[in-house]
Amino acid sequence: MIKKKTIVLKYGGNAMTDIGIKNQLLENISNLIKKSYHIIIVHGGGPFIQKALEKANIVSEFIDGQRKTSEEALIEVEKVLKGNVNGDLVKILNSKNCKAVGLSGKDGKTLIAKKRYHISKTNQSIDLGQVGDVESVDPNLIKILIDNNYTPVITCIASDIAGKDYNINADNFAGHIAGALKADEFVVLTDVDGLLNDIDKPDSLIERIHTTSLNKLYDDGIIKGGMIPKLEACKTALINGATSCRIINGTKPNQLLEIFEGKNIGTQIIK
Repeated sequence: MIKKKTIVLKYGGNAMTDIGIKNQLLENISNLIKKSYHIIIVHGGGPFIQKALEKANIVSEFIDGQRKTSEEALIEVEKVLKGNVNGDLVKILNSKNCKAVGLSGKDGKTLIAKKRYHISKTNQSIDLGQVGDVESVDPNLIKILIDNNYTPVITCIASDIAGKDYNINADNFAGHIAGALKADEFVVLTDVDGLLNDIDKPDSLIERIHTTSLNKLYDDGIIKGGMIPKLEACKTALINGATSCRIINGTKPNQLLEIFEGKNIGTQIIK
């Protein structure tokens, strides 16, 4: 029997908020599942979270670009991620004859969180509230599901060993999941074609890069903003056992299929 390849997808950005793009992307994911790939989807939901917090009259506080999350805010965050975003993805995939299962890191103790403190530019430790990092991953529940042809759809909420809940950056969460599963491919969907030498020049795509070359790109200011956690997630995945990582444009849903047709799509990151 041919071993199925395991693919972890980090899903977010406009591919999540645009209904047409979302439907096409999920159709393509369902096609990959039917072609005998094990697919695991990890998602956040930033735009939906912001709307929910505004509706609940909870003011968002950002520290160096990171959202500080109170216990009150986390209740709304979990409602949105698990109840709305996750449920919608599961519903659509099931309508396409996939057996999708909605999870968070809390289910089966798949992911254990720890409290995250932000270190400021002046080296101060800042409390971000209910924002977490990844302490450990137990992939057994995910393996049981994919071995029985279910598609896990996982959102980035997890508890620490004492049972306190945390919201974790979805890129970071996904990278750890990909590493723990020794994924054949970790694919990060974003709103650009990959890592660009110049964000204003779409034709400046870096097609392939080694993790050892990333530090220079940080120093040169090429890797910045939202691309930082995505590349850190790729490094995490590779260090922990994933074979290959790739950043592609989720607003171009067919790019996902083209990867597995052997085309050189997006930016590939290798160890």
